[in-house]
Amino acid sequence: MNKPILSVCFFRTDAGSEPVREWLKGLSAQDRKTIGEDIKTVQFGWPLGMPLVRKMGKDLWEVRVHLEARIARVLFTAVDDVMVLLHGFIKKSQDTPQSELKLAEGRRDKVRSAS
Repeated sequence: MNKPILSVCFFRTDAGSEPVREWLKGLSAQDRKTIGEDIKTVQFGWPLGMPLVRKMGKDLWEVRVHLEARIARVLFTAVDDVMVLLHGFIKKSQDTPQSELKLAEGRRDKVRSAS
């Protein structure tokens, strides 16, 4: 099997929690599997564009996941050869809410200043 282009890690808060991992745990097994497969596609195919990956800003992308009856987004940054999963949420409107984007941007800035 080919080696992935990117390895994946979860953003970790100062308190040691991993918000994306915790969010995933709250989803059904099928939803987790679908999200995992899409993240794996990004890992092995990076850099990718639409329809799976969309650039959201400087050093910030989203994985666009289509679940059974809803849409999920996983926002990430890439540092060297690591895909850092910053934030995950279920999309409820056409546009990505600014609050979700701001949260991911803050985490991205933290990750990038630490590397």
